[in-house]
Amino acid sequence: MEHQSRQDQSPPERKGQKRKLEEEIEEEREISVPSEEARQALLSEVGKQVNILDLTFSWKEADRAAAKRATHILAELAKNEEVVNVIVEGGAVPALVKHLQAPPTSEGDRSSKPFEHEVEKGAAFALGLLAVKPEHQQLIVDTGALSHLVDLLNRHKDSSASRAVNSVIRRSADALTNLAHENSSIKTRVRMEGGIPPLVELLEFTDTKVQRAAAGALRTLAFKNDENKNQIVECNALPTLILMLRSEDTAIHYEAVGVIGNLVHSSPNIKKEVLLAGALQPVIGLLSSCCSESQREAALLLGQFAATDSDCKVHIVQRGAVRPLIEMLQSSDLQLREMSAFALGRLAQDTHNQAGIAHNGGLVPLLKLLDSRNGSLQHNAAFALYGLADNEDNVSNFIRVGAVQKLQDGEFIVQATKDCVAKTLKRLEEKIHGRVLNHLLYLMRVAEKTVQRRVSLALAHLCSPDDQRTIFIDNNGMSHPHLKQQLDGAVALYKLANKAMALSPVDAAPPSPTPQVYLGEQFVNNVTLSDVTFLVEGRRFYAHRICLLASSDAFRAMFDGGYREAARVRMGGSVRVPLETKPVDLDHVEKDARDIEIPNIRWEVFELMMRFIYTGSVDVSLDIAQDLLRAADQYLLEGLKRLCEYTIAQDISLENVSSMYELSEAFHAMSLRHTCILFILEQFDKLSARPGYLFLPTCLCPAFCYLLLANLK
Repeated sequence: MEHQSRQDQSPPERKGQKRKLEEEIEEEREISVPSEEARQALLSEVGKQVNILDLTFSWKEADRAAAKRATHILAELAKNEEVVNVIVEGGAVPALVKHLQAPPTSEGDRSSKPFEHEVEKGAAFALGLLAVKPEHQQLIVDTGALSHLVDLLNRHKDSSASRAVNSVIRRSADALTNLAHENSSIKTRVRMEGGIPPLVELLEFTDTKVQRAAAGALRTLAFKNDENKNQIVECNALPTLILMLRSEDTAIHYEAVGVIGNLVHSSPNIKKEVLLAGALQPVIGLLSSCCSESQREAALLLGQFAATDSDCKVHIVQRGAVRPLIEMLQSSDLQLREMSAFALGRLAQDTHNQAGIAHNGGLVPLLKLLDSRNGSLQHNAAFALYGLADNEDNVSNFIRVGAVQKLQDGEFIVQATKDCVAKTLKRLEEKIHGRVLNHLLYLMRVAEKTVQRRVSLALAHLCSPDDQRTIFIDNNGMSHPHLKQQLDGAVALYKLANKAMALSPVDAAPPSPTPQVYLGEQFVNNVTLSDVTFLVEGRRFYAHRICLLASSDAFRAMFDGGYREAARVRMGGSVRVPLETKPVDLDHVEKDARDIEIPNIRWEVFELMMRFIYTGSVDVSLDIAQDLLRAADQYLLEGLKRLCEYTIAQDISLENVSSMYELSEAFHAMSLRHTCILFILEQFDKLSARPGYLFLPTCLCPAFCYLLLANLK
């Protein structure tokens, strides 16, 4: 089961990162190309700078100054991606690649050079910006940029340390990052050109910006390239990368954790080496970083550590990862929630961790993530819940917080999530026995009513028919003489809890199954266009057949002469007639008769009923609700019945619950009936202490009554 679930749960993909190449001092200038005229002007400017670069490849101070300005202008233009294509079209790439190397010097010349390293830095910077567009990456490489960029990585070995040296190294590393971004062949070419060893060495460089740039390049080169991963590890990068995880510089530890994450991805052997090198604790420490990107990468990396190694799962939890991961589940950052759910999902596949994650509060935030409209986030949460459900210590908590209903009623985006949820429910079902069952029954007696309702629903849904036989049996109870009644009680409890939610004004009147014609308030008892008159308590009520025909089958049958049959409502095969009322006898009334006498109904009740028919809504007061319920039932007005049931349900008390239940039975008022039963469940201790509490057997079905009485023993 675990292996199958793990196939459904592929880790989120971590990619190499493009460098955001911006000059720290100069402001970024955006250039747009609104017209062909502007495009031609830009081409002319690019051509001018390219010509300068072609003519200034020398150590003359004027040439170096001109070349520096030209690389700077091209870099400024390239900051706007909209014009990158025009810059390439203008021939900038070969000219810039040429200036990645220093001009030739005479042998033995050790004199000071004008603008040393500055032109190379500008050329690397501009090429890095052009490489942001994937379509230009290969052109830059084919023009010979890689070997020169790799040489620049070693520039510090031949020169004294300076800001210019640091800058040219950093810009060359950034350019390599962008050239290799999502380009497998160029990643391989960088390795073949010898780019990885100097990048690993630069991780220990004194300038932190160089460290960051080198780590960024290694991160990109390691992504989905096994040969590159192996060479990075062979160059002994791991000890330095792990030290960088502890850096107070957020940019440093963010790049370092990214490199390690790409190294271990799909590489079990490297994963072992990383763990042996001591990466686990500093990665866990990054979960509490102020840098959300580092938190995200750390959570993803921990999920990868935990994927196949049971011991590592336990160690991650023991070293304090659970609490920060649970806090991340509640972050406003979508990616943080996704990565923490991913990590917890992997950790939750170990029995020793499952209870700890739930105990530390992970259950509720994971359930909330099921409401997400992000498919990956939703699936990560579902997978974590699947793991937690494997521990019987968590089952009661699942049910207590409403997880069963959440899993049953959730809207899940992908099929893999639906399958995972189904398996989670199955796991819970398999554990409803022994001490888990005893705890749930205890909750049925002592917990608050919301929890009792959740428990009752979960028990009836999750238990197999054989298990249901033992739910409400005291002690071992296998010899109890009333197993059938106990089973019926369990099923009844399920049906009750599934349906007996408190009525609200919003859902009190569901749409009618037949199309409605609402003439409006102004036509109630209005002689205008009236074509039928009712006589109620000797008073005429003017009505309109079209409105009545659309309101219910009872009126439709009345005008067709079949009212007596329509007034009978079938219930479980038996015929029910409304309490002490009989349908109007129309045997001697012609179909086109205008005056119809309505007996056994008060004028104000009839008028309110007709007002509902004409408008679709009406305010039902408590003093008229029962009479109106009787009328609504007689004339098959289900929407009006629900309104009456809602009003009556608000008045249920210990004193009248019996009569209210009888009322619901008399008029087939199912919502009122469910509310009465739920009230009896919730108040049973008080009811059983009242004189005459044995009225319960007269108002509840025998199986359900037996269930309640049995639980008092």
